[in-house]
Amino acid sequence: MPIIAPIPRGERRLMQKAIHKTRDKNHARRLTAMLMLHRGERVSDVARTLCCARSSVGRWINWFTHSGIEGLKSLPAGRSRRWPFEHICTLLRELIKHSPGDFGYQRSRWSTELLALKINEITGCQLHAGTVRRWLPSAGLVWRRAAPTLRIRDPHKDEKMAVIHKALDECSAEHPVFYEDEVDIHLNRGLTLSGTKTHVKQRFLPLTPLLMVSDVLWSPVLPA
Repeated sequence: MPIIAPIPRGERRLMQKAIHKTRDKNHARRLTAMLMLHRGERVSDVARTLCCARSSVGRWINWFTHSGIEGLKSLPAGRSRRWPFEHICTLLRELIKHSPGDFGYQRSRWSTELLALKINEITGCQLHAGTVRRWLPSAGLVWRRAAPTLRIRDPHKDEKMAVIHKALDECSAEHPVFYEDEVDIHLNRGLTLSGTKTHVKQRFLPLTPLLMVSDVLWSPVLPA
């Protein structure tokens, strides 16, 4: 005589489909144990077939009796999230629509440390930058560098390069040439929504002491 209540045919079919589709072998074992018990097999036979202890089968019977099929599902691995995950993911997507400069920061692009600082300021949480980085894929955000699609040729490039080469040829201890990052191009890694593409706009520099070396990254500062 079965030691569990009879399982309706429709519910048994759902259990069989779940066994075929689930990737959780422990969940499949629990469902299989209930179906075997429904057919009238003994607890000892079920435990021997599924390579588990009799106490485990008894525990599964209690779960199934009190909660049904849902009670046999495995709990998520690890501890539960401490912070409001959905709320923070929504906040992340809204923050990257703005520049850090809109909030008074002297940065051109967001970083996980800066995002954590701003989120903690808004929500009062104590979120770590590493946690923000782990949550980025779940929020639909990816790290991406801007593609340097420079489509317009600088009409004054030859003239600028001539001045640059002349300055480099005449470089000495008395007349040094210094190089400075062209930070306005924003080639640093940044946060964007998944599936979007960023571009770099070309910005021509006038014929002043601040000149372009490679038209992309570097500019020399000539001595006065």
